[in-house]
Amino acid sequence: MPRYDYRCTTCGEVFEARHGFDDPAPPCPNGHATVERLITSAPSMLRGMAALTSKNATKEELQDKWAEETPKLRKKLVDKLGEETVAKHGPTLNMNIKP
Repeated sequence: MPRYDYRCTTCGEVFEARHGFDDPAPPCPNGHATVERLITSAPSMLRGMAALTSKNATKEELQDKWAEETPKLRKKLVDKLGEETVAKHGPTLNMNIKP
């Protein structure tokens, strides 16, 4: 069951409770019924290449993934910004381009 943090709107007591996602908020430990759920942290999300590789990836696996993903990223940027802008401001994206 997930853990939720709450604050009583009457007395200010901060407490945590474990209950199902759809269950109603529990009352304050001091007996007050009006509580608000606190959001203390957001879940982390991996984006980009980090999401496509494992935590324990070797250097070679990461290099292979970079080689695979770079042309896709470059194409998206060229479509959006134009070839000249990408060539000027994205030098690492030009490494594998053959004239």
